[in-house]
Amino acid sequence: MSGSIHVAVLMGGWSNERPVSLMSGNGVADALENCGYRVSRVDMDRNVAQVLTALRPDVVFNALHGVPGEDGSVQGMLDLMGIKYTHSGMVTSVIAIDKELTKQRLVPAGIPMPKGTIVDSESLFSGDPLPRPYVLKPVNEGSSVGVAIVKTDSNYGNPISRDATGPWQEFGSLLAEPFIKGRELTVAVLGDKALCVTELKPKSGFYDFDAKYTDGLTEHVCPAEIPEDTARTMMDMALKAHRLLGCKGASRTDFRWDDELGLDGIFVLETNTQPGMTPLSLVPEQARYVGISYEQLVDMIVKEALA
Repeated sequence: MSGSIHVAVLMGGWSNERPVSLMSGNGVADALENCGYRVSRVDMDRNVAQVLTALRPDVVFNALHGVPGEDGSVQGMLDLMGIKYTHSGMVTSVIAIDKELTKQRLVPAGIPMPKGTIVDSESLFSGDPLPRPYVLKPVNEGSSVGVAIVKTDSNYGNPISRDATGPWQEFGSLLAEPFIKGRELTVAVLGDKALCVTELKPKSGFYDFDAKYTDGLTEHVCPAEIPEDTARTMMDMALKAHRLLGCKGASRTDFRWDDELGLDGIFVLETNTQPGMTPLSLVPEQARYVGISYEQLVDMIVKEALA
């Protein structure tokens, strides 16, 4: 059946995450061709609606990362065009990319997240919004783009210097959260099943954008070497977040775990509705662990979108 189905793989775009999206998209396109689909590779530009109108695909595989592929913009366009697409819909995408909106959805349902406050970047140059150490991050970017950990001995200055390189130079407002010491873990959800828990051990001390996407900078321990009840709790939380946000296809929920506090030390950081599909990415790795090949993974995601 797949041979008669035309899939347009949407990749690239103009976000900070363009290079990663191109890697994801080309990997997905290769896999879909191996599965027998007819594939068109679309490096998204401002004429994307005209391109898709001319191609007339049966379904779009959304391999974009960041804005506008992850924030509901592309999803809304595809809804208007009547084209089916993979991963989450418009409303879910709008909520999940915004860390404050995500908290408003998940925290009342019993999912623990760090207490945060939105601050004007200008105010950082006169004083700290929270006791150090704390984390500053854009309200609606993914993949640890523009994240800064402000420590007592940080070289950002005290207060933060206007000249110090950090997200305050790029974004007018930022989310400030207490820094949670401990371990970095993540859980992929595919369809309606949490796959497993991976621990991320960055060699530089912080799982930032470079650590995520540069081979050799982060060790992935899959499955994570953690107590069974901790793993089960994280998988339950990830599946609950996936359902509460209304995610489709694959999602990935990231955690910090203060292992000295046991189950009380588990905090959800965010849920990614467009998780990476590169060779280094976590969702394909967890899928492999549970016996799903890369080709089977992309085939399942396309079939769910078509259904």
